[in-house]
Amino acid sequence: MSLESGGYVLSCQLRGHEDDVRGICVCDVAGIATSSRDRTVRFWSPDPGKSHGYVLSKTLVGHSSFVGPLAWIAPNDSLPEGGIVSGGMDALVLLWDLAKGEVVDTMKGHRMQVTGLAVAENGDIISSSLDCTIRCWRKGQLVEFWEAHKVAIQAVLMLPSGELITGSSDATLKLWGGKTCLRTFSGHADTVRGLAMMSDMGILSASHDGSIRLWALTGEVLMELVGHASLVYSVDAHKSGLIASGGEDRFLKIWRDCVWDVKFLDNGDIITACSDGTARIWTSHIETRRNRAKKVGGLNLVDLPGLEALQIPGTHDGQTAVIREGDNGVAYSWNSIETKWDKIGEVVDGPEGNTNRAMHDGVAYDYVFDVDIGDGEPIRKLPYNRSDNPYTTADNWLLKEDLPLSFRQQIVDFIMQNSGQRDFSFDPSFRDPYTGANAYVPGGPSRREPSNSTRPTFKHIPKRGMLLFDVAQFEGILKKVAEFNNSLFSDSVQKGLSLSELEVSRLSAIVKALKETSRYHTSTFADSDLALLVKILRSWPLSMLFPVIDILRVFILHPEGMGLLLKHVDEGNDILMEMFRKVTVSPVLASNLLTITRAISNLFKHSRFHKWLHLHHSEIIDVLSSCKQYFNKNIYVSYSTLLLNYAVLLIDIKDQQGQAQILSAALDVAEDVNQDVVSRFRSLVAVGSLMLSGLVKSIAIGFDVKAIAEAAKASQEAEIAQVGADIELLITEP
Repeated sequence: MSLESGGYVLSCQLRGHEDDVRGICVCDVAGIATSSRDRTVRFWSPDPGKSHGYVLSKTLVGHSSFVGPLAWIAPNDSLPEGGIVSGGMDALVLLWDLAKGEVVDTMKGHRMQVTGLAVAENGDIISSSLDCTIRCWRKGQLVEFWEAHKVAIQAVLMLPSGELITGSSDATLKLWGGKTCLRTFSGHADTVRGLAMMSDMGILSASHDGSIRLWALTGEVLMELVGHASLVYSVDAHKSGLIASGGEDRFLKIWRDCVWDVKFLDNGDIITACSDGTARIWTSHIETRRNRAKKVGGLNLVDLPGLEALQIPGTHDGQTAVIREGDNGVAYSWNSIETKWDKIGEVVDGPEGNTNRAMHDGVAYDYVFDVDIGDGEPIRKLPYNRSDNPYTTADNWLLKEDLPLSFRQQIVDFIMQNSGQRDFSFDPSFRDPYTGANAYVPGGPSRREPSNSTRPTFKHIPKRGMLLFDVAQFEGILKKVAEFNNSLFSDSVQKGLSLSELEVSRLSAIVKALKETSRYHTSTFADSDLALLVKILRSWPLSMLFPVIDILRVFILHPEGMGLLLKHVDEGNDILMEMFRKVTVSPVLASNLLTITRAISNLFKHSRFHKWLHLHHSEIIDVLSSCKQYFNKNIYVSYSTLLLNYAVLLIDIKDQQGQAQILSAALDVAEDVNQDVVSRFRSLVAVGSLMLSGLVKSIAIGFDVKAIAEAAKASQEAEIAQVGADIELLITEP
């Protein structure tokens, strides 16, 4: 049964999340839990006053990045109202006490995003991750783990027998008895994204190849459902035999964007998690359908959001929203100056939707045109008032619909012809805010021109070469070293740590040589120079290390300095990792984080250090990610630079697992619209480069990179908008 068949109608909307709803957990009769990109888990309890209704009862805040999979633990002695398990992009698994709304256990161990959760009969929690591992947790502690696939795991399912099924980006499913793989299920052509149990039948799998398959536990394919036009993200089965699925093609979703997750309730209703930040419940009950008769502004009254929607700020000045107030629909307009919704008035309409003006999204217009642009594109709605300038209308509409500016004059001609208007002057002032290109000029080509290239042209991706931190305030560095040295010398306890006059003089000579970059080809360093730096780094207090690490940062850029450092590393004297580990444990100081991150970034200059960088990339990224609470603007810039350099390196050596780790870390920075422009831009470039030239495009799409690209494209910063457009174009490329 499909939505198109008329079997299900919208009966309830769960509004409250501030971003994409990513996951659903049906918590027996207690309620429904939803997870979101807004970093929260929300619990919805049945509304006693409404059939099929739910109300928000708890908001669980604890993850530092978007939350995905959820699992339910039935009430027990320690969790009297039950518990919810959540997994996030922050690599954490959290157990929540639903009664208190607090975290009971924080499970750390995964190195990348948690993608799936299951709960065993004995209470053990099973988690899967993009780090290719399955981990088993008991009372908050890790009891065992193993590598279940060679590439990212996307889902895990617990069978009634206690065996596990995993789905992976390698396009296979695996059946596990403990840590032993009992069977591999092959057949899908792309990532296996969702899993579900179909009673007495077998295992359902949803795939990015657009299909759903039903498997017997013997590995035999019992049924293949082909009908989705794009990626399938989720699948579930009801005891009646019905199967529901959701994906990028909007199946089982009558609103814009994709369905991330779908689950059946016991009564047969279906709940969907949607990328517009709303979870929706669909019912097949006849009495609910009858309530849909009344229309306001051309819309079904029951479909309109309630007053709680006015708690969510508008996206632009003048944005219109129609809100359900009792039995009426009331229009509001967003006032960006006063940051509030202004009431416009009641939207009047009869039961059959009769009105003298055309309606679009609940707003009346003189005309709402159906525009067929051909090329297999869907029919688009173009609203227009006779008082509007058709050129302005065309410009704004083309941007909104993401269509080429070459259609501008065709759209203007279409509006004027169908509205009976004449004598509008050409407006040449329009410029594309993303590319800076001028508007289409009448008389030029008015259709899409065929491209001579096999691939589109991107403005900022892929990134070539490495970014370095080669500017230094040498006088300030020496002044700070002298200040710290004098402080040590005057301290009776620490006096022995201070430098002698000869050592101070030699350190000044080192800095002078580093300052004279034009003489790098002739200047040299001795082993004793590096030994002096190492001595200070190992002996001085943690709070005094950052100026010396800064000297090391520039020392790395010098050919002779790099050679000496590499020699020490090869001899087992790895001062780099020694310092990295020293400054990233408590107490963590921002100044040390900044300088060590910049120093490691500079290692990318030399290909001889690429092996070292590859060897330690997982630890470096994991540890820095765990230190984000100490980050400031400058550290974020350094961190995003490091991620971009790693993206270039791991693309070059074709390390898919390493690319996936960098992708996850870069997306975490890129999705933060409040992030510094440079940090966000470099993270976005890393994401786009990994998708275009790397091996993780399908993983990125699974992360909903589309939403991140759209948010970037809407930025007022030109470079952010351009790279957002690059990624958006890349998503649509075969």
